[in-house]
Amino acid sequence: MPGRRRGARSGRGWDAAPSRARSGSDGASAARSRRGAPPPTLSTDEGEFEWPEGSVPVPITVEREPEETPAPRERRGGRAQQAPQPRDEAERAREICLSQLAVRPRTRAELATALARRGISTEVAVEVLERYDEVGIIDDAAFARAWVSDRHRGRGLARRALASELRQRGVDADTAGAALDDLDPDTEAATARALVDRKLRSARGEPEAVFRRLVGMLARKGYGAGLAIRVVKDAMAAQSAEAAEFADGVDADALADLEGGERTE
Repeated sequence: MPGRRRGARSGRGWDAAPSRARSGSDGASAARSRRGAPPPTLSTDEGEFEWPEGSVPVPITVEREPEETPAPRERRGGRAQQAPQPRDEAERAREICLSQLAVRPRTRAELATALARRGISTEVAVEVLERYDEVGIIDDAAFARAWVSDRHRGRGLARRALASELRQRGVDADTAGAALDDLDPDTEAATARALVDRKLRSARGEPEAVFRRLVGMLARKGYGAGLAIRVVKDAMAAQSAEAAEFADGVDADALADLEGGERTE
């Protein structure tokens, strides 16, 4: 058909009548025509293009290259905040010490070990610990006295076991010895007897086996062989006739010498 563009279909080109689905937009175009408003135009690099009468402008989205923007600074309360400054090493050392002391009392040696593990220099550690010594936050003598009292009452530990624990925690021999002087032999023997009496109430087996288990229990808690054997013998003698008969045949001094010789070897 002359005058028709190739590929165009009747009723679908620019000369097509507006469809009902676009009645809203066409009504707006008609209103503009009635008001004498010019048809919408599209600005291009080649000039302005005028939309044909009755057509609907298609929205065109123009993509822009993203602009580089500086990273936002951290804000708090509406004000820009600077990056936190590194903390002073002495401040870190004090925080480590206080966190350790919040769990339980510590010796100076224990705190020094904790600071070294966290990378605190020796100079700073000595400075902080000296200051804590001056104000009484660190007191190895008070620590040793409290340790001996608590561990003896709570666990029934004897002098030898307590001395070993204090040494492991860095308490020097003189300080530990002064704290252990408060634990006299009579108190130690009474504690050992209380431990044995409590175990005997639930002990089962032949008297000889029970005897050896109880002596071994006292030895692990730091009691000497002689004291342990005498205490167990006396406790078993008071328990029952069978246990008393066995205890009468026990030579405490001979066993103590034997136990001592085996330990020495």
